[in-house]
Amino acid sequence: MIKTIGLYNSKAKNIVNLSKILIQKYNSKIPHDFNLLTSLPGVGNKTASVYQNEILNIPKIAVDTHVFRVSNRIGLVKTKNPDDTQKKLESIIPKKWLKSAHHLLILHGRYTCKSQKPLCNECVIVKQCNYTKSENQKIISS
Repeated sequence: MIKTIGLYNSKAKNIVNLSKILIQKYNSKIPHDFNLLTSLPGVGNKTASVYQNEILNIPKIAVDTHVFRVSNRIGLVKTKNPDDTQKKLESIIPKKWLKSAHHLLILHGRYTCKSQKPLCNECVIVKQCNYTKSENQKIISS
């Protein structure tokens, strides 16, 4: 079933090892604690955050490539890696918005603030965007 996913060999190995640990150490239950989750094979901050946000209803920001790019482009954060982005976003976004902010940033990154050709002319937050300002500065400076 996972053969269509990239890196399926290592993912399959992690699933088997994770399953063994869940059975032996956690009575076949997935732990709720973030640190326990990330200690499991193949579970990083993003996966643990998605699980807590969506399944446990613990507001978190799972940082994927879209969230990382958009958050840095629009100036919400100025970070160098996803883990720092998550920490910063979770410290500045009000708790009541954390759950939906994750989804809104992903969707904005997928459909508007694309990696290669962002659709700035269609963007509803273009006036607040640092990326647009820096791109305009490059044009003026040229």
